[in-house]
Amino acid sequence: MTKPMENAVYQDYPFFADIQVMIFIGFGCLLSFFQRYGFGGMVFNFLTATFAIQWAILIQGFFHFYYDGKIHLGVLNLINAEFACAVVLISFGAVLGKTSPVQLLVMALLEVPVFGIAEWIVVKFLKINDAGGSILIHVFACYFGLGATFILYRPRLNDGHSKECTSYQSDILSVLGTLFLWVFWPSFNCALTLRGDDQHRAILHTFIGLSASTLTAFALSAMLNKNGKLSMADVQNVTLAGGVTVGASVDMMITPAAAYALGMLGCTACMLGYKYLSPFLARRLHVQDQCGIHNLHGLTGLISTAAAICAILWASEEIYGPSLYETFSYRAPQKGDPRLAELQELIPGLEAGLGRTAKEQALYQLAALGSTIALAAVGGMLTGLLLKLPYLASPPDESCFDDELFFNVPADYNQ
Repeated sequence: MTKPMENAVYQDYPFFADIQVMIFIGFGCLLSFFQRYGFGGMVFNFLTATFAIQWAILIQGFFHFYYDGKIHLGVLNLINAEFACAVVLISFGAVLGKTSPVQLLVMALLEVPVFGIAEWIVVKFLKINDAGGSILIHVFACYFGLGATFILYRPRLNDGHSKECTSYQSDILSVLGTLFLWVFWPSFNCALTLRGDDQHRAILHTFIGLSASTLTAFALSAMLNKNGKLSMADVQNVTLAGGVTVGASVDMMITPAAAYALGMLGCTACMLGYKYLSPFLARRLHVQDQCGIHNLHGLTGLISTAAAICAILWASEEIYGPSLYETFSYRAPQKGDPRLAELQELIPGLEAGLGRTAKEQALYQLAALGSTIALAAVGGMLTGLLLKLPYLASPPDESCFDDELFFNVPADYNQ
């Protein structure tokens, strides 16, 4: 029995509810930006997310919550499963409008176990700091999606598609999704951080990073467009870059100024990626990244990893005090070290760590980044090969970005 106020319902459910809004409303609306693929963007997001969460509960339960012959289920499991679901939905963005619902379910069926393996390697073996999931969630999802879309390359779509366009209404719906993601992103970044100061810092840094990327996005959008006007695509995507860029160091003492700088840097990289890198990837490397996930999740994830490594190397007891070994638990002294007993007198309940130095922890962060990209890219390409099987109802080129292929559409659909 737990005390009522110590129950996970009070501690974790608010974060679970916020992430639910991001998954089903935020992503759903954001992916509905095509004029004739609003049903597909939102409804297939609903379908894929529901399946991915249930599947992730089983996969993650086996890897992390299985003991005494059972998978133990709680609100924390649901939060972790929603993070795995977010991975699938980000990857979905790379193949948006070019896949059938059956292909999307198969993609989720395969991606969740690969993510589970990556999560086990990073969390249980390499033991890194990545509170906001910039490496494990955003980078993994990006390169898995890019691997899949590389295999599913459609040459005829490189010159554009008649239905690959937006409308006034679809852009409004999409930016509504952006607003839901923007508002609830602090909950996403701090849900699994250490309660107390670390979680407080995560909320502040995420909000500051998002604010910086938003202001920078508006400025760059006007500057980089020839007529000096704002682009709705920039508002829908680039404004969110700061939430990813601060993710890996979000619970560390990086200062508000650093969080602001990371938001600006991530936004700039994301904006330039949409303008120059995405067309290059499509034409030269056959990577048709439909939603630009490499810009919003890949480039920003790489910047976030570099920022976290710098923060780890900079961290010391002079800055953090004894709480250094709570934020960086793997740097805590090993069991039997007299220093551990001294620290436990100052911080009751502090657990023994691995005694890593700052440089060693930084190297483990790099190893996690490399292994995550490699596993995601290979897993994505293998998944892409399976998605090319003829009986998975892949839409023909002329029917891409079109709801009419899979839905009974209303009478005003063609208006």
